[in-house]
Amino acid sequence: MYKIVTKFSFYISIFLLLCSACTPKEKPKTDEELKLLADVLAHKYIITDGHVDLPYRLVTKGFRFEKAFLGIPISSPIGDFDYERAKKGGLDAPFMSIYIPSYMQKTAGKSKAYADTLITMIEGIVKTHPDKFALVSTPTEVAENFKKGIISLPMGMENGSPIEEDLQNVAYFFNRGIRYITLTHALDNKICDSSYDTTHTWNGLSPFGVEVVKEMNKVGMMVDISHVSDSTFYQVMRLSKVPCIASHSSCRSFTPEFVRNMSDDMIKLLAKNGGVIQINFGSDFLDAEINKQNKNLEKKLDSLLKINNLKPTDSTTKQFIDQFAKDNPSLFTTVEKVADHIDHVVEIAGIDYVGLGSDYDGVGDTLPTGLKDVTGYPNLIYVLLKRGYSEEDIAKICYKNAFRVWSKVLEMRTAK
Repeated sequence: MYKIVTKFSFYISIFLLLCSACTPKEKPKTDEELKLLADVLAHKYIITDGHVDLPYRLVTKGFRFEKAFLGIPISSPIGDFDYERAKKGGLDAPFMSIYIPSYMQKTAGKSKAYADTLITMIEGIVKTHPDKFALVSTPTEVAENFKKGIISLPMGMENGSPIEEDLQNVAYFFNRGIRYITLTHALDNKICDSSYDTTHTWNGLSPFGVEVVKEMNKVGMMVDISHVSDSTFYQVMRLSKVPCIASHSSCRSFTPEFVRNMSDDMIKLLAKNGGVIQINFGSDFLDAEINKQNKNLEKKLDSLLKINNLKPTDSTTKQFIDQFAKDNPSLFTTVEKVADHIDHVVEIAGIDYVGLGSDYDGVGDTLPTGLKDVTGYPNLIYVLLKRGYSEEDIAKICYKNAFRVWSKVLEMRTAK
């Protein structure tokens, strides 16, 4: 009886296989259908962004939640993020960057006080608009808010200088809602060396920085290696017991002279550690040619200011910049270039190790066409769909990879 059943099952399997081979293949989707699908997926899945510099912008520019759409491309002088645009683009969990300028670390106590001010500001927004925003501490809370249509505002600290040589401040800021710390920013600090600084104060992590990384592992704080020097990165990889993130970095393969980005070896090691690189949208991060053009602009602008004794805020300066942009129409890269960086990470490390870290409100007027503000995420998803990414791939890039790391770091914390 067993042999008869087995033989019958075999013929059934062959019949089903032949039937499937005869079934017409699904008709390829048109561009319009892919665009519609991209918008659907942008709202079907959570979108988390590892780095949005709204808090620092609030200090000087003010904040508004709504913006009138006039049927023209949005290029707003008031920034890249507001509530309506976030909802339009499907953004659900932007990590608010508690950014601490490097100059503040030169004065004891200044960095910590400033960090507290920015955190309190985000708390105030949530308190004033509880129907629109909520603070969160875990990926589970983000998912709960997503079901309610509320935008979650997790927080990450850009520059670890507010720790102020006191390890207890790691837990202090964790309790205030900070879920990752970018160890440094533009200059070496008391934790580690910066990719932008040529001083090489510590040749990587300082002795105190070693203890900071250990303490972050202990309390459940993600270690962010964006902005750090290469030597710092490799030392963190050897030291950290949990996955790390690059909250807003891109691939050095496309920008060989821009060491702020990550080399292929670094990306592979970050993935081996279980971490995730969240791609920065700034044109300088994405395209070497754009980087050269922007440096050219800086040189010409510096020369203009010196010759004419002008300030950056003078009207003549603005006219010069506007004319330069007209003379150089390729000043910005495109959304396709962001997809190229995602492709590259997937190729060398895998689909599980890449996410989004736009640096909205942090890279100024350097954003790619198609990603000029937070309404642009569906445009990126559309490009990825055209390149053959599946729905599950899109979900991983939009949030699952970042949430996996965040959850793992919380799970492995030893300071209960």
